[in-house]
Amino acid sequence: MPQARLRNSLPEQLRMLLALARWLPMAAVIGALAGSASALLLWSLDVATRTREAHPWLILLLAPAGLAVGLMYKYLGRSVEAGNNMIVEEIHDPRAVIPVRMTPLILLGTFLTHLFGGSAGREGTALQTGASLADQLTWLLKLHAHDRRIVLMAGVSAGFGSVFGTPLAGAFFGIEVLAIGRLSYDAIGPCFLAAFVGDLVTKAWGIHHTLYTVSEVPPMSLLHILYAMVAGVAFGLMGMAFARSTHAVQHLAKRYVARPELRPIAGGLLVTAAVLLMHTTKYIGLGIPTIVASFHQRLPVYDFAFKSIFTSVTIGTGFKGGEVTPLFYIGSTLGNALARLLPLPPSLLAGMGFVAVFAGAANTPIASTLMAVELFGGEAGAYAGIACVLSYLFSGHTGIYHAQRVGRTKLPEASREEGLTLSAVAQLRREEESVE
Repeated sequence: MPQARLRNSLPEQLRMLLALARWLPMAAVIGALAGSASALLLWSLDVATRTREAHPWLILLLAPAGLAVGLMYKYLGRSVEAGNNMIVEEIHDPRAVIPVRMTPLILLGTFLTHLFGGSAGREGTALQTGASLADQLTWLLKLHAHDRRIVLMAGVSAGFGSVFGTPLAGAFFGIEVLAIGRLSYDAIGPCFLAAFVGDLVTKAWGIHHTLYTVSEVPPMSLLHILYAMVAGVAFGLMGMAFARSTHAVQHLAKRYVARPELRPIAGGLLVTAAVLLMHTTKYIGLGIPTIVASFHQRLPVYDFAFKSIFTSVTIGTGFKGGEVTPLFYIGSTLGNALARLLPLPPSLLAGMGFVAVFAGAANTPIASTLMAVELFGGEAGAYAGIACVLSYLFSGHTGIYHAQRVGRTKLPEASREEGLTLSAVAQLRREEESVE
C-alpha cells in the first residue's frame, strides 16, 4: 500500500498528531531564530536611541546615513529591497528562497535609521528577519511550496510576537495580514507555536518590553459602545490617511529622484530641517516616552499629526524599520486628543487608539484586538476590539502593505476588487476616476 494511502487510512486524530510532531520542531527552530533576531534588534535600537539622545547633533547626519542605507541596498540588497511586501508576495506565490542577507541588511539599516533620527518602527525589521531566517529551512529540508508558505507565515508570526511581546497577536498577525477578509487557518498551528517560542526566546535573552497601563475602564453600556464606535471611525480614517500619505511620499520620491539610493537623502534633509525648525526631537525615533505619556497625561492635540508626517517622510523616502510602532504613537496620541471630545477615560482612549489605528492601517482587526487584550487586559480589550473593527471597516481598501490582497471586500459593491493587491486596487480606482 502506498505511503499516502496508508497515512490517509489512519484515524484523523493520529494523522493530526503526526503532523504536529513534524511541525513542532520546525516551529520551535523558527521561533528561536526569530526571537533571537528580535532580541538583537531591540537591544540595538536601545543602544541607538540612548546614543542619539546623548548626542543630539547626530540628527545632522541623517541624510548621509540615508545615502549609506541606499547604497547598501543598491549593491548588496537589491533582491530584498521590497522588504515586507516581498515576503507577502512570496507567501502568496512562492518562487525563490529569500536570501539570508535580508536579515543583516535590515538590522543594520534599521539601526542607522534610528541612530541618526529617522521616524520609524521595528515591526518591519522583525518580520523580515523572522521570515528570511525561517525560509532557510526551505532549502535545508527541501520543503515543497505549500510547506514553504507555512514556514514563512510562522516566521512572520514569530517576528511580530517576539518584537512586541504579544505572542497571541503575533500568531494571528501571520495568518491575517496576507489577505483582507480571509484567514489562512492551515498555518495556525505552526504560527502559534513559533510565536510563543519566539516570545520566550526574546525574554530569555534578557529583553524587557515596555508596559502600558490603562488606568480606568468604565462599565460596558450601550452609550459607551457608541462612543467606542465613534472613536473607531476616527482611528480608521487616521490609519487610511497614514497609509495614503506614506504611499504618496513614495510616489513623489520616485517621480523626482530617479535613483533609489538618493531618495533617503531627500527624506533625511526634510526630517533634519523639521527637527531644527521645531526645536524638538519628540517626533523622531520610536517615540516610546510619548506613547507612555499618552496613557497618563494630557498631550498637545497635534502630536499624532506631526508623528504621521515625520514617519511618512522617513519610510516613504526609503529608510528602514517599519510603520507599526509609529502607528502606536499616532493612535495613542490621537486617542489622548479625542478624550477632549468623547466622555471616555483618556488612558482607555489612548489604549484603543494604540491598537485601532494599526488595525485600520494593516487591515488586521483580530490581531490588533488580541494585542489589546495581552497589553491592557480583557476589559479594556473589549473596548479596543470595538474600535479595531470599526477602524478596519472605515480604513477602506488601503493599507501599509501594498502587496496585501483583497480576499473578501469590506463592501459588497466592491467585489470586483477581490483577488487584487492593494496596489492594483489603487491603480484600478485611479483608472476609473480618470475615465469619469
